[in-house]
Amino acid sequence: MAQISHLQLKQLIEACLFVQQKPMTIKALREGVLAPFAVSRERISTVVAELMVDYQERGVNLVKVAGGYRFQTQETLNPYLQTLWQEKAPKYSRATLETLAVIAYRQPVTRGDIEQVRGVALGSHILKTLSDRRWIRVVGHKEVPGRPALYATTSEFLAYFGLDNLASLPALADLESLDALFGKQTELPNAQEELTHE
Repeated sequence: MAQISHLQLKQLIEACLFVQQKPMTIKALREGVLAPFAVSRERISTVVAELMVDYQERGVNLVKVAGGYRFQTQETLNPYLQTLWQEKAPKYSRATLETLAVIAYRQPVTRGDIEQVRGVALGSHILKTLSDRRWIRVVGHKEVPGRPALYATTSEFLAYFGLDNLASLPALADLESLDALFGKQTELPNAQEELTHE
């Protein structure tokens, strides 16, 4: 296998993370762009940690989300950058946000479980909206009569909300505390926009 200097390794990892549109894991870096080189997981982790420090005070940060790493704009700058994004953040109903919270905090759950927690019937359009957004998916079926689908969140959900894993979800006393995760409006936060490269 070919050797690579520390500087070249750092440049290659930086470039790879910059062009990717989704978080990259250490394993994906090692088995992908770094496959031709003799590079250990520890060495890659060290370089990624250095890059995170290098970008700490910049307008773009390297962050760990959804089990991987990606570049994104610094959160404090997002109000000034909103005019650059042509697409306005979609608005979702309170019922949709509550459904997403129930799935996130109690997964895997069935439609019946969600209805029991919320105390109202669940419209199929809500699950379709969340599935179309790729924030939830069917992960199996409950072994009861009718074998209802079991829903859980996805890595896209984690990435959008800037979470590394489900343990990163804020603690909620009850569903009234949804504002802690989703904000005080029914508009989902767009504060941590990913960099996109044309």
